[in-house]
Amino acid sequence: MTTLRLWFLLRRRSSGRSDPAGLTGVLAVIAFAVTTAIALVVVGGLAAFVQRALAPGASDDDGTYVFLAGFATLLLLVPLSTLGGAAARLAVARRDARLAALRLAGATTGQVAALTVLDAGVQAVLGAVVGVAGYGALLPLVARLSFQDRTFDVAELWVGLPGLLAAIGAVVVIALASAVSSLGRVAITPLGVAARTTPPGLRVIRLAALVVAVVGVVVANAALSGGAGTIMLVVLMAMVAAGMATLNVVGPFVLGLVGRLTARGARRPATLLAGRRIVDDPRGAWRSVGGVALATFIAGITAVASLFGADGGGGEQEVLVRDIGTGGLLTLAIAGIVAGVSTGVMQAGRVIDQRQAYRNLVLAGTDTRVLDAARFRETLIPLLAAAGTAAVSMLVIIAPLLGLSTFAQPQVLVQYVLSVLAAGGLVLLGAAASTPVARRMVAQEA
Repeated sequence: MTTLRLWFLLRRRSSGRSDPAGLTGVLAVIAFAVTTAIALVVVGGLAAFVQRALAPGASDDDGTYVFLAGFATLLLLVPLSTLGGAAARLAVARRDARLAALRLAGATTGQVAALTVLDAGVQAVLGAVVGVAGYGALLPLVARLSFQDRTFDVAELWVGLPGLLAAIGAVVVIALASAVSSLGRVAITPLGVAARTTPPGLRVIRLAALVVAVVGVVVANAALSGGAGTIMLVVLMAMVAAGMATLNVVGPFVLGLVGRLTARGARRPATLLAGRRIVDDPRGAWRSVGGVALATFIAGITAVASLFGADGGGGEQEVLVRDIGTGGLLTLAIAGIVAGVSTGVMQAGRVIDQRQAYRNLVLAGTDTRVLDAARFRETLIPLLAAAGTAAVSMLVIIAPLLGLSTFAQPQVLVQYVLSVLAAGGLVLLGAAASTPVARRMVAQEA
């Protein structure tokens, strides 16, 4: 039997509604589509500001817009890459189990590799094409946004055919890289994959990144004494980026500790299940809520910008400060949406991957309400931990520059809290979207 024929047979088997592989394929396509659409919108916005800065008669502030838009783009690459990686990893466990069974049945390493590339490539291409269509549908809405006292033209936001092809290619590369990275385990140790061996835990060495970040903040604050406004802005952005990078390293380790404490002090079965699941996969828990940590940083910067914008001053400076607030809110909204979609996709994929555990719990007499509560707390606990950790980190970075009194202003405090709550609400909404998938799995296994 040829490899292509075997792939078609496997696709036909997983196209049925009762097969979890079909559901994981749909979820992966959705995640790839959202990643592609939002990435194209963000890059298109950056390109629009670049065009304005290069136009005849452009002012010095136009270069500032390009810098800020570029920084926002770099920040959003973190949750977008997380969502793209989640889409690529979504079906890996299911695919690995299926390919490991084929490997044990006598399939060659070449056949396994070809099946992996076909499976991942088709999902990525389909999702990217849907994402391009979504990007085209979003263009008229994005064009209504006003920056520099004028709205965008659709032509400014259009990335062109090369940009579309580059986006599709990037999505396919991410999918293939993630799929191929699992081939070693399937080809070399198919029995271990089929037995679902537990990956190694996280190490305390991750906390070294926190020490380095604290030292960097102290040095940067000392260097900023008496610095110009432009220098302060550049260093502040660099500190925020460094803070986000540090959180992504330390965050999974912190969630692992939180999960252990939660499981140890649990008084209800749902809390115990949630704590144990967090301990089993702290990296996955952080990926689900890492977007909220980014949103917390952005919310703090946007809230402070609104305070300076209220002081007025007139002219281009007032427009710039107002646009910084608008851009911050837009970046916050995008980060929240991406985080919500990531959580929904990851939770649904986790339910499908853990269907055997769900089956055992149902057969043991566990009520479905307990399973729903455990799944909700599995998102809520990391969400609170990530938001709290990010809030403290944001204060450590910004407070030495602007003072704690800045965050005591009612306008700043109210906008900050509402922004974080909105981002957290989107994440919880994404988690709730996985409930129908869980009910379906329970109904099939019962």
